Amino acid sequence: MRDLSPEEQLDSFLARYTPAIAAQARAVLAKMRSLLPGAIELVYDNYNALAIGFGSTERTSDAVFSIAVFPRWVSLFFLHGANLPDPKHLLKGSGKTARHIVLYGPETLDLPEVYALMVHALKRASPPLDPRRPNRVVIKSVSVKQRPRRPKAL
Repeated sequence: MRDLSPEEQLDSFLARYTPAIAAQARAVLAKMRSLLPGAIELVYDNYNALAIGFGSTERTSDAVFSIAVFPRWVSLFFLHGANLPDPKHLLKGSGKTARHIVLYGPETLDLPEVYALMVHALKRASPPLDPRRPNRVVIKSVSVKQRPRRPKAL
């Protein structure tokens, strides 16, 4: 993997999922890139899921969102979402900071209530994203031990 670019590595991580989940993840990723010009994408191929964070620096603590790819679904995480106003109660989770929404496709990001949450989260980002800077992919970690990326047959 050392000879692959970060973008190629990310694509190889996605290729381990079912074609449907991989396609959904790629479409969501493309949509996030269009919504977040200047974001640095922090990639963590973790034990449970593939996570792609979006922030203004390479520091994990500066990430605002992440996409988590699981064997059966893709979720959008608001990494500082616990205090976001959520009148429609879309955000799930009970941790101290993060909340998430299961995405049914990239079109979920176009829903007015989801877009409003994203705008609100971006207003709180410190430092803010710089849309003049090109997006960049950074592979932060790859876990040696991982759960299967494809669901077991039912």
